[in-house]
Amino acid sequence: MNKSIILTLVLLTTLTTASFAQKFGFCNSSDLLSALPEVKAADSELKAFQTQLTKKGQDMVKALQEKAAELQSKKEKGLISPKDQETQQAALQTEQETIGKYEQEVYAKLTEKRETLYKPLLDRVNTAMNDVAKANDFAMVFDYGTQVLLFADESLDVTKLVQAKLLGK
Repeated sequence: MNKSIILTLVLLTTLTTASFAQKFGFCNSSDLLSALPEVKAADSELKAFQTQLTKKGQDMVKALQEKAAELQSKKEKGLISPKDQETQQAALQTEQETIGKYEQEVYAKLTEKRETLYKPLLDRVNTAMNDVAKANDFAMVFDYGTQVLLFADESLDVTKLVQAKLLGK
């Protein structure tokens, strides 16, 4: 009878432990994103957009610098009255403020463009990640690209599975 109780307890403990076992996985989201051709296209489009916006800003700064140099030259040569100098200085200040506002607009436009370009790609990666995790019974999948994971068994790396899902293999 004593052996029967001990055997039952050991069997119960084994079954309880087995039922609490969970499967974990990890992947590198940076590798996943860099493998997508759409990310490279989005990078190129964002860079071109940034170059376009930056060029306009540089042209505005150059024009301001030229006007400031011209005003300084007139001042040094005595070709401008103090009142005209004050008026032109105020105009330069207004133009400088306009450039500052444009710089803020550029940041806002770049942020908006980045969101527009990358959100569908990130949603796609998240969907693929969820599909792979569910299909392979993972309780959790960690991203070691963000350096949050302290230890991981290489056999749990699901990066290749998610890449295959994303690339339709």
